[in-house]
Amino acid sequence: MAELRRMDWRRLLSTRRLGKAPAAPGGQPPRTEFARDYDRLIFSSAFRRLQDKTQVFPLAKSDYVRTRLTHSLEVASVGRSLGMVAAEVIRRREPALRDTVVPQDVGTLVAAACLAHDIGNPPFGHAGEDAIREWFAAWPGLARLEEAERADLLGFEGNAQGFRTLTVLQNPGQPGGLQMTCAMLAVMAKYPRASVVDPAQARGAGGRKFGFFQSEAGLFREVAETVGLLPRPGGGLAWYRHPLTFLLEAADDICYHVIDIEDGFKAGVVDFDTLYQLHRPFLEQRHRQRLERLDDPAQQASYCRSVTIDRVIRQAVAVFERHYESILTGRFDALLLDHIEQAAAFVVFKRVAESRVYYARPVVEVKACGFEVIAGLLDAFVRAIEDAAAGSPSSRSRTLLRLMPRPLADPAALPPYQRALLATDFIAGMTDSYAVELYQRIRGIALP
Repeated sequence: MAELRRMDWRRLLSTRRLGKAPAAPGGQPPRTEFARDYDRLIFSSAFRRLQDKTQVFPLAKSDYVRTRLTHSLEVASVGRSLGMVAAEVIRRREPALRDTVVPQDVGTLVAAACLAHDIGNPPFGHAGEDAIREWFAAWPGLARLEEAERADLLGFEGNAQGFRTLTVLQNPGQPGGLQMTCAMLAVMAKYPRASVVDPAQARGAGGRKFGFFQSEAGLFREVAETVGLLPRPGGGLAWYRHPLTFLLEAADDICYHVIDIEDGFKAGVVDFDTLYQLHRPFLEQRHRQRLERLDDPAQQASYCRSVTIDRVIRQAVAVFERHYESILTGRFDALLLDHIEQAAAFVVFKRVAESRVYYARPVVEVKACGFEVIAGLLDAFVRAIEDAAAGSPSSRSRTLLRLMPRPLADPAALPPYQRALLATDFIAGMTDSYAVELYQRIRGIALP
């Protein structure tokens, strides 16, 4: 029986920067390359805009409720812990890698990827993605596009937009955009495949969505080949996940489900008894005793959250270790959290969040508003771009185009697919508040 191909940690932790020539050997810098990734993200404009993008409660006025920014910071914190503990697993399993796999470096790498995991999300969260997909489903211009280009727009993905944001839109004109390390870009790719692939390549946790647009297919191939991702058999562009991506996904799911319940409690749509019963399977006697000494329900909720997250982190790393070889060969392609010791108890968080939080009336009302806003913006700006591409833009179209970021590529010089991306890049990069404000102004509902 032939030996299965296996990913190599020496390549998986590549510090080569996309779009940049390798640096000459020198002394040990004060910051590692993965720390540089982390810092570049913190100071990027795309990351700052997450402070006014929806997590669960859109346009929330309370600072107790998370935005995409605070969510991303919390995911990065959990991801760092997962990465550091997993690095010890790797060093224990492969002692020859002790000098290559440094826990602090691996933790920083996972944390940086976690910071970036939502950076391509449009306004209004997943409702924003749905709004963009639905608008393009009725767009007459689809007929002029290739199959994969149509699939990119009909299945618009914040994950693919995130890869485009980091590699093209931030620092436009510079090869590789922000020039992040290939390792970081690979770890953040939860779905390392194109929008059109063979059915077998779209299976498993890593294949159920796509992670890059056709416009960045060449860049993603370069990343995948640099770090040594294993290609999925088939005719499309698809690879098995970077092993550390499983940790990023676990960190996101831990924060998404556990913390969304806490936000629901603070927003008044989840009562404390419901919250406590969700956490109870993860609390030992000593935790319950300490909980009784806390008088403030908000402090009790925070303490429950910290205990549960710690327990789930440890159980997730145990699954990573148990399936270590299968992860490196691509045979394991599931959620770590589906296989933890307390998986049945953890999944109840998701069920309650779906029934009590995600469909709470205030959430649904603002999501409905988001559909109207994004559809209205696409109507206006796609029409203006197409008008300009035809060679004789109206005064209205010229005015709208002046509202778009400068310098703006000449629509007449772009194919239809790239013209559509001009609009989605502009709108996906907006904050919730700016999207509402701009929509109101171009519709004449409000004045500056």
